[in-house]
Formats: sequence, C-alpha cells, structure tokens
Amino acid sequence: MVIADCDNHRIVQWKMGDKNGQIVAGGNGRGNRLKQLNCPIDVLVDKETNSLIICDLWNQRVVLWSRRSGTTQGESLINNLSCYGLAIDDQRYLYISDYKKHEVRRYQIGHENGTIVAGDNGIDNGLNQLNSPTYIFVDQQQTVYVSDSSNNRVMKWNKGAKEGIVVAGGQGKGKALTQLSNPSGVFVDTSGTIYVADSGNARVMRWLKGAKQGAVIVGENDRKEGTNQFNHLGGLSFDRHGNLYVVDTWNNRVQRFSIE
Repeated sequence: MVIADCDNHRIVQWKMGDKNGQIVAGGNGRGNRLKQLNCPIDVLVDKETNSLIICDLWNQRVVLWSRRSGTTQGESLINNLSCYGLAIDDQRYLYISDYKKHEVRRYQIGHENGTIVAGDNGIDNGLNQLNSPTYIFVDQQQTVYVSDSSNNRVMKWNKGAKEGIVVAGGQGKGKALTQLSNPSGVFVDTSGTIYVADSGNARVMRWLKGAKQGAVIVGENDRKEGTNQFNHLGGLSFDRHGNLYVVDTWNNRVQRFSIE
C-alpha cells in the first residue's frame, strides 16, 4: 500500500502486517526542490516504468519518482496546475483534476499540454461544469468519474462528452441517502457500482448503477476515532481480495473493511 502523507511531505509504503512504513519519495522536509514534496495529496503507481506519479499539491506540480533502489529525487512532469486527483488508464494516459480551474485534463506522460475531458466551463453546477473537483476514477472505456466536491455530487463524463451525468448526489448538500456532502475518494467497479467517500457525512456510500439513492456501507457514526468512525475522509481503494481501504485523514490512519 502506497500512501500520500501530506503533512509529512512524503510518500510512504506499508506492507501488510508491518508496524512501520518505508519512505519511498520525499521525506526531506517541505520544499520545492526535486528531492522534496509539499503536501502530496494523491499518488499512483506506473507499473510500466516502476515509478510513482505524485500530485504535489502546494508545489502545483505532478512529479514522477522512480521506485528503483537509490533514487533520491523526482522528476517534474507537469507544472503550474492545482492538481488534486490522479488516474491512469490502460493506454497510460494520465488524468489530473485541477481544483482551481474546475476541470480534468488527460495527458500523454512526458507532455505538458493536456486535453480537457471534464469541466472547463467556469465554476457552477451546470452539467458541463465542475466546482472544486477532487478525486477521480477512469474506467476501461476512458469514462471519467469526478468527485465534484463543492457541488456535492459525483459526475460521469463519457469519452468525448461535452457535459457530464450526475451519478451520485446532486440533490444539495445533506445527509439523506440521495445526498452527499463534499465527496472525496471515488471508485467504480466493473458493474458500474460507485463507491464514494462522503467526507462531510463521515461515511462511505455505495450507489448501484442507475440508482437514485445510495446506501451507507461504513461510517456515519459521528466524527470520532473509534472503529467504523471517520474524521475527514480522503481517498479510497480496493485490493484484489475486495477489501476496502479508506483514508481517515484527521485521525491519521487508513482503515480496512471487508465489504460483502
């Protein structure tokens, strides 16, 4: 498991059962040198190059960092963007959400100029607009799912579409099963079921394909430190055994759940 440790300005790898993690990028204090990070907020593994791709939030850049032994610094891939979420598709196109420009772009790795795939029509709640997009997910058809945080919804943008489709939330900010509150991490399985970290409601929800409301699968038990409780959710993911991992940001931990 590879974790973006924002406040410690590093990427940490934890192997199952270990008591301590291993720093695999950054860890040299906060800064903008190539050996440093400044609040990394998302990270993914590029298996083809055996590298990490890191959203280096406050340095406004995306960094490539080799996982090979002896690597002491990264390489700046894309600069001058307010990156938040990352995804990579089967053709190795890189997708990045920009929470200040309210858009998602697709990039060829090694190129600085990307193509708009969601948003870029100003800040509002129209179907062709986003408002502070955070985490993203891309499926095998290059469909982009966006946690449209300040619009309290998850949007689905088909490849080449000029506007998106609301697939979760979008009924105002609230805690009803039809609503979300500042969603963050998002994951979509092969059947089209959406899992979303509903940060403002301290819960993770599951929305079946085409459903008008979701179901709470974990959380919604106040903002505390107990099991099945959260305090400000970040990203989420699944392993190959179907276990759910949730970043519980302000409790400084990652929780694992077995989901039926």
